[in-house]
Amino acid sequence: MSQLTPLQLFKCLSDETRLTIVLLLKEATELCVCELCETLDLPQPKISRHLAMLRENGILLDRRAGKWIHYRLSHNMPMWAGAIIEQAYQSQELNIKTLSKRLKNASGSTTNSAACL
Repeated sequence: MSQLTPLQLFKCLSDETRLTIVLLLKEATELCVCELCETLDLPQPKISRHLAMLRENGILLDRRAGKWIHYRLSHNMPMWAGAIIEQAYQSQELNIKTLSKRLKNASGSTTNSAACL
C-alpha cells in the first residue's frame, strides 16, 4: 500500500457515510460492522463497501475476532491526515456523540459487544 495522499483522503472523506464512520471510530476507538450498521441504520453490504475503501487507502485497520471484523483508525496515517480528521471530529462532535449514544443504547452496554450477538 502506498502512502496516503491528500487527494485519497479527501476522496474518502467526501462521502457522508465514510466521513461518519471515520468520526465514529475516532470517538469509539473500535467498532465491528454490525455496530456500524445498527448505528447508521444502513445495510451490511453498503457499510462493508465503505469500510473496504477506507481500509484500502490506509485510513482504517481491521482485525478478525471469530466471525466479526472490528475496525479502528490506522495509527500509520500521516500526521496531517490525523489533524484533518481531528478538525472534522471537532466540528461534528455533537452529532457523533449523539450517534455514539444511539449505539450504546442499542447495545445495552458501554462495551458495544451486545450489538453483535
